[in-house]
Amino acid sequence: MKELIEHLYPQHKNQIFKEIEKLVEKYQPVFTKINHGPLSHEDTILITYGDAIQRKGEAPLKTLCEFGEAYFKEHINSIHLLPCFPYTSDDGFSVVDYYEINPELGSWQDIEYLKDHFYLMFDAVVNHMSQASEWFQGFLTAHPDYEDYFIKVDPSLDYSAVVRPRALPLFHKYNQGGEEINVWTTFSEDQVDLNFKSYKVFIQVLDILLFYARKGARYIRLDAIAFLWKKIGTSCLHLEETHKVIQAYRKVIEHIGADTVLVTETNVPHEENVSYFGDGYNEAHIVYNFSLPPLLAFSLMEEDVTVLTQWSMSLKLRGDQTCFFNFTASHDGIGVRPLQGIVPNEKVEQLAARAIDHGGFVSYKDNGDGTRSPYELNCNYMDLLSHPDESETTRIDKFLLTQSIMLCMPGVPGIYYHSLFGSRNDRDAAIKSGINRRINRQKLNVDILKSELDDKNSLRSRIFRSYSDMLKVRKETSAFDPFGEAEYSSVRSIYSIERRSSESQVLCIHNFSGQTQKLDFLDGNYRDLLTDDSINASSLIPGYGVKWLLI
Repeated sequence: MKELIEHLYPQHKNQIFKEIEKLVEKYQPVFTKINHGPLSHEDTILITYGDAIQRKGEAPLKTLCEFGEAYFKEHINSIHLLPCFPYTSDDGFSVVDYYEINPELGSWQDIEYLKDHFYLMFDAVVNHMSQASEWFQGFLTAHPDYEDYFIKVDPSLDYSAVVRPRALPLFHKYNQGGEEINVWTTFSEDQVDLNFKSYKVFIQVLDILLFYARKGARYIRLDAIAFLWKKIGTSCLHLEETHKVIQAYRKVIEHIGADTVLVTETNVPHEENVSYFGDGYNEAHIVYNFSLPPLLAFSLMEEDVTVLTQWSMSLKLRGDQTCFFNFTASHDGIGVRPLQGIVPNEKVEQLAARAIDHGGFVSYKDNGDGTRSPYELNCNYMDLLSHPDESETTRIDKFLLTQSIMLCMPGVPGIYYHSLFGSRNDRDAAIKSGINRRINRQKLNVDILKSELDDKNSLRSRIFRSYSDMLKVRKETSAFDPFGEAEYSSVRSIYSIERRSSESQVLCIHNFSGQTQKLDFLDGNYRDLLTDDSINASSLIPGYGVKWLLI
């Protein structure tokens, strides 16, 4: 810890140590009473907005909890609440106050109620915050508490090396005491970057993380963390200082006695992404597996598992205390930068064209040379996988195949609420708002949702029931240990994942072809955990079929 602080803030190290001691005294007594226990195969996370499921006249957080208790608590034990704090833009990712709950969602009392029924993941949106925040407004009025909380920039300098996640200006103009100044804004004019070169910001954000842990966060998601530290003349992405900030936060959290899990969100090429594992024991506990969603979509598009198998075999965890956060869909679109170095650029362009053909949109990034390239596919995941003209059964089979792989791989699975409930593209919301990501952020009326889930013939019900069946088996099967190893193989268009523990061994088979195939590579008799059928070398797997075989 001393080395980290001396590297980051050599001129303020003594002050920082004093401030950390105060935080330890403030928070440590609380964590003697909080023990979430180790992660296991029983852990699955639902990704959702606090108001994703609504009932008129009721706090959405309360509605979410009661619905979850009735419909998915048996198989899903954790909820990732996307930013639930007061905000001004970006559907929550422009936070006004990190310490308050958005009153439109409910209150801290509702969070407490939710925590009594589910483990929680909170978002720490600390790369930037709203221009309407007290912090930024204090900065603009030169209030001494906030005078160095944000980053003034000289627009005459060369910023061409800075990686741009969006095709928007890197900085915007604001009025500070009658003077026009330029301030760093990685994502938008309303999302002003915090200045982590300020030791005060470092301490303030540490307090936020510990506050969230005290409020019951088993997981804390570090949003857009790769952009944290700025240094002119560099890409300002994945800088050494950024890694050291995360490492320092983890050391304090562990020292204070919290068993909170740090999750890094870095939508970048795979090798850059996994660097946030550190040495396996000193940085993120969990890293988003960003290459998985577009790679599964690519493999289905090609009906070829060669690239998927090669990539899977390259997955190596660092140490026995780290794992991936496996997911296929989220509140954002499907990022395609994580395919860099895995599939050719022309195939990424084909995947982008597929998204548009299937009713979605494509967001682009500025390459810094006047050109742009696909950054994100904005499309409901099931709609990306299959054309609207395909039969409902085929659409369901393709979708569930990808979800099976996500559930079978080592790591903790994260399921976006629209995936669990079989939602479709919400094009109107994207078009009316001008925000592409709104295509997959539709709010659901709880009574209508219940009616659809209770109708066994509806698309929602068919997906939800099949998904629940897989989750039930996963929860009961210790071979799906998130920290366990896996062996990957392929035969023709069949992709297999073998998982094992001291108590069980499972072979998960997935047919990426639309054609029925013979399982002639099997060498014994097995039981399919999903159907209870007996399976052997003469058995068939249907097009886009899935089998979880107990070995």
